[in-house]
Amino acid sequence: MKITKLKTWQVPPRWLFLKIETDEGVYGWGEPVIEGRAATVEAAVHELSDYLVGEDPRNIEHLWNVMYRAGFYRGGPILMSAIAGIDQALWDLKGRELGVPVHQLLGGKVRDRMRMYAWTGGDRPSDVGTGARALVDQGFTAFKMNGTPEMQIVDTHRKVDEAVARIAEARDAVGPDVGIAVDFHGRVHRPMAKTLMRELEPFHLMFIEEPVAPEHLPMLKSIAQDLATPIATGERLHTRFAFRDLLADNMVDIVQPDLSHCGGISEGLKIATLASAYDVALAPHCPLGPLTLAASLQLDAVCHNAFIQEQSMGIHYNKDNDVLDYLVDKSALAIEDGFCAIPEGPGLGVEINEEFVEERAKVGHRWRNPVWQHEDGSVAEW
Repeated sequence: MKITKLKTWQVPPRWLFLKIETDEGVYGWGEPVIEGRAATVEAAVHELSDYLVGEDPRNIEHLWNVMYRAGFYRGGPILMSAIAGIDQALWDLKGRELGVPVHQLLGGKVRDRMRMYAWTGGDRPSDVGTGARALVDQGFTAFKMNGTPEMQIVDTHRKVDEAVARIAEARDAVGPDVGIAVDFHGRVHRPMAKTLMRELEPFHLMFIEEPVAPEHLPMLKSIAQDLATPIATGERLHTRFAFRDLLADNMVDIVQPDLSHCGGISEGLKIATLASAYDVALAPHCPLGPLTLAASLQLDAVCHNAFIQEQSMGIHYNKDNDVLDYLVDKSALAIEDGFCAIPEGPGLGVEINEEFVEERAKVGHRWRNPVWQHEDGSVAEW
């Protein structure tokens, strides 16, 4: 079997889909994308196709290493996201050829279903109590919200008080037993992160995500010292090597690799295994489309330290299309009572409606995250 073609489509709301085809008619789907840089990742995918066309798609580990090592320059969000989507498609293809889900190729599942969480509140969080209550009424036992809008490196305590009030509103709306994850989104700097994290302790959060931007991760140990709330990070770390020092220095409680950013299922499994050696939990990042979610669930299926899975159904970014729109069988990723059954179909376990993909690709997208400014005109972290 030989790879013959890599086909890509930019589809609303902000995704990039990939299909790898072969001379034997077997195919696989993946989702190589960085939010806001879909065209750049798409170009990288087609550059990497030079290493892939004519090769046996079943040699996944070899092809991964060729893509990672052969170009000399390696890592980073663009290249690793391109590799990630290709890797997903190769696993999907292999599972389809053999007629088994990917988790069977990775050793078999350790669970039948995965606890899921949803988003509420938007980029600049608001109406979080109402949104949180609605999610609980849908059956979710956990949700995530942004902790704060833009915040200066040293800001007023009023901003802290406002953030605390929002989390209090959410906690009051859902009671003590629902998991609340608060995403600082890297928009809180070290001086304010220390204060804000301390003030949020009484709300018994499920975790705080990206307390600081990834370039400041060495600060985590001093920021979170003596605090009980679990710390989660990893969506902007792209290889196992980026997670290595974070884990070795005991700076994190939950790793959040994104399987469309971190080199795919192959590298995600290595990251999860590395985390398990430090008794660190796994909660894959996934505010993306159906293929990223399906790949994440295949990884969750085989990782004992996986405890919850993000998904983007109904998220504030999904304006034109949503996760299930692109599936032939929407029940493959159905969430019931806050859980999603591990997909059991061949490959990633979902079938993409290629005709609908072609139709929506004519619309395409040019999604960009907001560019925020502080009151003094300086650019703010989004």
